[in-house]
Amino acid sequence: MTRLGLIGCGGMASVHAARFAAAGERLQVTAVVDVIEDKARQVADELGRGVRVSTDYREILDHVDAVLVATPHHLHHEIGLTCLDAGKHVLMEKPLANTEAQCVDLIDAAERADRMLMVAYPMRFHPLAVELGRLIHDKEYGETFHLSLWTEQLSEYGPDEWFSKAATLGGGQLFSHGCHYIDLLLWYLGDPVSGFHMGTNLGTPWMEREGTSDVSIKFESGAVGYHGGTWGARGTKLNYAFHALTTEGCLEADFPAGKLQFHQGSQTTTLVEAEPWSKFVQNEMAHFLDCVETGATPITDARSSLQSLRVIWRLYEAEDTGAIADLRGLGLAHARVGRT
Repeated sequence: MTRLGLIGCGGMASVHAARFAAAGERLQVTAVVDVIEDKARQVADELGRGVRVSTDYREILDHVDAVLVATPHHLHHEIGLTCLDAGKHVLMEKPLANTEAQCVDLIDAAERADRMLMVAYPMRFHPLAVELGRLIHDKEYGETFHLSLWTEQLSEYGPDEWFSKAATLGGGQLFSHGCHYIDLLLWYLGDPVSGFHMGTNLGTPWMEREGTSDVSIKFESGAVGYHGGTWGARGTKLNYAFHALTTEGCLEADFPAGKLQFHQGSQTTTLVEAEPWSKFVQNEMAHFLDCVETGATPITDARSSLQSLRVIWRLYEAEDTGAIADLRGLGLAHARVGRT
């Protein structure tokens, strides 16, 4: 059984509780931490007896084998380093860290300690997203030449909250939330060649940087991938939907409806059905525990996570100068990262 500590008891706490319960006897949450003690105590009460409560994550390290870090992004680096240096496995909420140098520090620390560092990208474990990936890779419905990933939601914060500020968030909507979907585009379509990003905080005035993002990327295969995301949707038709246009039709993953369908002409075939709107974080936790127990490399390991963040940073740089971003080489999961 793996003893886990939860560091950070904010808005994602209820989601984390669901993943803990599904793990059964493989996992015991032995400690929860938050700088606001009442928040930590509330989560501990939900999890049951015997859960240690603290406002300092360093105090729990003797009582856990692994940690889930769910704090504001600018704290990931310090907390992750301390936990890895203490010999603990780390499941880091996205993004890995706010700068490339910080990400490299964490990767190096995990290698020194021979501990696992996994990034929480739950969409990689959603049944609809997983099956869509298989169909694209196996070309069961032909070659995919265009893939669109839409995420439209309303996420409003006060202008003084950490989530609204570029320095603590690490950027804007693209960095904080779009990192899920850049990760998916690289997984689905392979090595990127070039791309551009256009963002705005029109409609999301609480955001210091963009609250709405549009990204287009061309890949070595010739396919084009698109991600459109916003935190300003007061109403939406698309919600969360993926469309893969193939040489035989269109694969559509409709996450609110919980369906993966294939459209060809006037015919629609349902391929997979799943629980609507579920994040399937229990699948992600099961994979994390598998890797802890076997020493396997996570499919959302820190190296591949850094490479998707490098794509975002390159897109930001190009946007600032009005250029097309050169993305060649940034999607190679086996490449040795460098400090820049």
